[in-house]
Parts: sequence; C-alpha cells; structure tokens
Amino acid sequence: MDENIQKLSDIVKNSQRIVFFGGAGVSTESGIPDFRSVDGLYSQQWDYPPETILSHSFFESKTDEFYRFYRAKMLCLDAKPNAAHLKLAELEAQGKLTAVVTQNIDGLHQAAGSKKVYELHGSVLRNYCTKCHKFHDVHFIIDSQGVPVCECGGIVKPDVVLYEEALDNDVVNGAVKAISEADTLIIGGTSLNVYPAAGLIRYFSGKNLVIINMSPTQMDKNADLLICDRIGSVFSQI
Repeated sequence: MDENIQKLSDIVKNSQRIVFFGGAGVSTESGIPDFRSVDGLYSQQWDYPPETILSHSFFESKTDEFYRFYRAKMLCLDAKPNAAHLKLAELEAQGKLTAVVTQNIDGLHQAAGSKKVYELHGSVLRNYCTKCHKFHDVHFIIDSQGVPVCECGGIVKPDVVLYEEALDNDVVNGAVKAISEADTLIIGGTSLNVYPAAGLIRYFSGKNLVIINMSPTQMDKNADLLICDRIGSVFSQI
C-alpha cells in the first residue's frame, strides 16, 4: 500500500468525528463534467460563459437561455455514485463520519447512502415555484419545454444557489457546526477557489487536515496529509 494511503487509513481508523468537504472533483469521476472546463464545442454552442448563465440576473433576464443551458449541462441523472461517495456513506454508517459538506448539486452523496449532507449550493433534484413556492421534482424540469411553469402560473426555479445569490443560512450553520466539531477534516476534489463555500474550512480546529486533490490548493501548506490523486481512486484503497 502507498505510504500516503496508509497514513490516510491510519487517520481514519483513529478518528471519531470526520467531516468531508468536497467539490466538483468528486462528481467528475461519476461522469459529471465540471462546467468550468470550456471545450471547443461548448464555446461554439453558448454565447455566454457558464458563470454568467448561472447567475441570478441572467435567470431573471434571459430565462429561456438559462434553461437551455441548464437542461443540457447541469442535469446528469444517469450518473451513479463512485468509490468516494460509497466510502463516505460507509464511514458514516460506521459512526466515524459525522457529515458531508458538498459544493455539488447532483445528489450523489444521498444516492450512495449518506444521511447527513450539507448541500451548500442546493440540488438539481429540487425545484420550486417562485410564486406559490410549491416544490417540483427534477422530472418536472426535464418534461417541460422552454421555461417551466407551475400550475399557478409562476416560473419554476431550481433549488440551486446561483451566482449573486446567498447561501442558505441553515445549511451554512449546520456545516460550520460540523466542521468546528470535527477531529478530522478531509477536503477532496476542490480547488477551494469558490467563495463563500471555501471559507467555511477556517472553522476547523481539529487534529488532522487532509487534502486530496489533483491540483494545488491554497490550503496545501496547512495540510497534515496531502495527496495528489483522484478522490475515488484514493478512497477505494482505504
């Protein structure tokens, strides 16, 4: 076994309150593309960068174009949990992991069996009417054409935190509490460049800070264990 994998295994074995903080790299291994990775086809198909399309002001002003992008790029319902999702659910079932804090919106942690998941940016599986606040599932969006409209006539919006929108206070408070009480924080599949989500890790004051990511992060110098590898590959070995 690789030395770093052995170190991680030992940390997990000796921890009682693990929190996992994850980003897009956790989902890409399930075949969900990171929308920031702009390829040639993408550039030809869309007139705006994804950060612009996925903003509150764009949703309000160009709702048709928002949903054209959203249905094409953000809904990946055929994706299945990978080794990382499954291992985290297993650690929770064993009583070792207390929470998953995720920036992803695909619901794969819950699909793998995780119960305590703080979805900082919401979920594509939930949608609500902006007029009567009735909730609709993801198939309501898929089965509709153009801008999805509720029975009451209101526009249905994904329960996803768009750019220019604030995070949910209850979700943030729950995540902060979990992180502040953790003895081990494992950060995986995120560059820690998206704020305010990435700022939550400053509340960690436990014993072990583990970072698993393919590229450097701003917190690497503070890590007790740093592994440059795919998160699913790492978790499949512990």
